[in-house]
Amino acid sequence: MKAVICQNATLRVDTLPAPKPAKGQVLLNVLRCGICGSDLHMRQHCDHMRTLTRRVGYDRVAGADDALVFGHEFCGEIADYGPGTQRKLKAGTAVCAVPLIRNGEHVDALGLSAHAPGAYAEQVLVQEALMVPIPNGLAPDRAALTEPMAVALHAVRRSEIRKGEVAIVIGCGPVGLAVICILKAMGMKAIVASDFSPGRRALARRCGADVVIDPRESSPYQDGARYGFVGSLPQMLELGVGTREKLGKLPVPWWHSWRLAEALGLQPKRPVIFECVGVPGILQTILDGAPLTSRVIVVGVCMQADQIEPSMAINKEIELRFVLGYTPLEYRDALHLLAEGKVNGDPLVTGTVGLEGVDGAFSALGDAERHAKILIDPRRQGIAIAAA
Repeated sequence: MKAVICQNATLRVDTLPAPKPAKGQVLLNVLRCGICGSDLHMRQHCDHMRTLTRRVGYDRVAGADDALVFGHEFCGEIADYGPGTQRKLKAGTAVCAVPLIRNGEHVDALGLSAHAPGAYAEQVLVQEALMVPIPNGLAPDRAALTEPMAVALHAVRRSEIRKGEVAIVIGCGPVGLAVICILKAMGMKAIVASDFSPGRRALARRCGADVVIDPRESSPYQDGARYGFVGSLPQMLELGVGTREKLGKLPVPWWHSWRLAEALGLQPKRPVIFECVGVPGILQTILDGAPLTSRVIVVGVCMQADQIEPSMAINKEIELRFVLGYTPLEYRDALHLLAEGKVNGDPLVTGTVGLEGVDGAFSALGDAERHAKILIDPRRQGIAIAAA
C-alpha cells in the first residue's frame, strides 16, 4: 500500500507491505484523514515529544530516525478482521475509531508510535473495541472531524461551563474553532472569540462565535462589566464589604442569607476562558487580562517551557485546568453530534489533498488566512490542494 512516511523531518510517499490485522484488530481502507497540528509539530520535534512522554511513563513515541506514518484523525471502511474479533459490522461499513491499538502488552497511539502506523495511508489497523460505525450516512469529510471534535468536547465538559456563563476562546485555529462548534451546540449564552488572523476570525463567526475580537484593537475581556464580571481587586473588596452591609440590614442573621445566596448560585459572575493557542507567554497574558475568579481551560499544547506569575493568579483567584484527549464515550458522542447535525464542523475544512500532496499541505497550513484543516483523501491523485 501507499503511505506518507516521515523520517528525519522529511515527508515522502512510499510503498509499504499491506498491514495484517492481529488479534482484536480490524483493517480499514482509509477514506479521509485530517492533518493535525500535532503532526506538524512531530515532523520537526518528535525527539522532544518522546522525551516529554517518557517523563509520564510512555516510551512508545517515535523518534526522528524512525519511519513514522502520521494520522490519527480519520475515517474508513472495514476491509478485513483479525482473529478473535466479534465481526459485528459487515465489510464495507464506514467507521471511525479511537486512534489507540493494542500491540501485545502495550497500547500504542496511532500516528505517533513507530509501532502503530497512522492513516496517512491507503489502509490502517484499528482496535475493534474502539471502532464506532458512522451513523446517518455522514460524509467522510465530516466524519474525519470526529477526533478533533472529541478533543473539544472533552475540554468543554472538563470546563463545567453552564449555559448562563460566557465562554471566551483565545485562538481560532482548528482547536479553538472546534471548541466554538461544541460550545455552540451546547447552547452557551455568549461565545467570544479572539484571534489576530482575519481569516480565522471569519471562520470563528461561521462556527458560531457571537463576538469576534482582533486583540490588536481590543481585549476579549473588554465587555466584562456588561456581563457582570469583577474586573479588579478593589471591586471584589467592595463587593464583599457591600454585600455584608446590605445583608446586615435584614431581619435575619446575615450569615444565613449569605449561605442561601451561595446555594442559589448568586455569586460573582466569571467567564470560562479556553486557551487554544499553546505558545509561551499566552498563559501569563490571560492571567494579566482575565477578570477575577475566571476559570481557564488550557487546551492548546505548548511544547516549550513557559513562565507565569502565580501571585497574579492568586490575587485574582483564577483557576487553571489542563486537558488532554478524550474518553471513548466522548469520541462516540462527538461522532453522533456531527451525524445528527448538532455540530457543524464544515468551516474547519479548507482543503483536501492526495498522499502525494501532503508535503505541500504541511507548508500551506502555515498560512492562517487560507487554511485551517486540510484532509487527506488517499484515492486522490496529484499534489494540488482542492478547496473545500
